[in-house]
Amino acid sequence: MARAVAINVGANTTLPGFRGPVLPDRRFAYVPIPEREPTAEPVPTYGDLAVPLGVDVSDVADRRVHLDPEFAGIYGSTAYTYGDEHGVKAGPLSALAPGDSLFFYATLSLRGDPEAAPDLPPEWGAYLIGEFRVERAVTGETYRDLPPAERERFASNAHCKRADFDAKVLVAGGDDSRLFERAVPLSDPEAGATAGPLVTDLSADSGKGPWWRRVLRYDADATGRLRAAVDDAGP
Repeated sequence: MARAVAINVGANTTLPGFRGPVLPDRRFAYVPIPEREPTAEPVPTYGDLAVPLGVDVSDVADRRVHLDPEFAGIYGSTAYTYGDEHGVKAGPLSALAPGDSLFFYATLSLRGDPEAAPDLPPEWGAYLIGEFRVERAVTGETYRDLPPAERERFASNAHCKRADFDAKVLVAGGDDSRLFERAVPLSDPEAGATAGPLVTDLSADSGKGPWWRRVLRYDADATGRLRAAVDDAGP
């Protein structure tokens, strides 16, 4: 039975200093964080990205981006990969098996009239923005020992482009992975910092404190219900 993990990704008020937007109809822009490490090959800048919804990146146009996760067809990517250098995430991510789900969520700022979006938090909130149906997950140590042909599966990942490879885990998504067309709220409509039922009822997290920064874990039953909730949210 499939399980799921959900992790926080994307632009925030610390890096690069703003969140991506979400509109009252739940269309949103996935904006990656900046690249902070030297790279062995060129990586795009914010100015190179065709960010949707008219997001103004002029203040950071020259900054390089850490395009991770990458979604095929988005910002020039042709694969679904994710890497992470933090041990707190590496453990649950490296335990994912083929067919499990890796969900990505981001904190997004509401753009538009809050009265037109009564089901969304009025200022900012945490939203599911995409899902990998896991094809393979490997630890950084395992990756180093893979034959070249197998390492190629992760070649486009941002951590593999760094001058010093530092990922503690790498995850590849299958062809049924996707960046959602509409964001799915994890926050309660009353306030972004208040966890909604997809967190409190389905995940193993208490929903207390800064839950939107934590790894959210879902057992097999909860994963089925979470996938159904995403499907019910529509395109």
